[in-house]
Amino acid sequence: MAENPHAGLRTGSDTESPVAPALSSAEALSWRGYALDAVDGERLGRVEGVYADEESGAPAWLAVAIERRGLLRRGVAKVVVVPARECAALPGAVWTAQPAAAIREAPAVDPARLLLREHETAICAHYGIGPAAGRHAEVAARPEGATTARPA
Repeated sequence: MAENPHAGLRTGSDTESPVAPALSSAEALSWRGYALDAVDGERLGRVEGVYADEESGAPAWLAVAIERRGLLRRGVAKVVVVPARECAALPGAVWTAQPAAAIREAPAVDPARLLLREHETAICAHYGIGPAAGRHAEVAARPEGATTARPA
């Protein structure tokens, strides 16, 4: 039986063990070029970049180029973002707590453009991040039309 490469990863939901330290900008930026693996084990694409919070500069999202599926369909289908807080590094790959279907169905982003409050709240809602906590709560409190994240 093959060993699960994701076994042993800690998340903040485990009350018995401490929560891992916050992801640093340097660490998130070092993931560029790494493959992205969904929680269900599917390899989806490559990390292309990082979106940093406009106010704090902390990594908020990983920009991921999703690969087309199928024998004759090669190349990038679209670029999406995944929550940086739900990611962990493995050798040469990044694991996310999101399922492959959610990532594939996520709204596309232009990796050269800023994210506005409205973009981020829609993306948070897509991933099931409610308005009372986490990234959704952080950006919902900002003015309408405000820039909330930018490519790092």
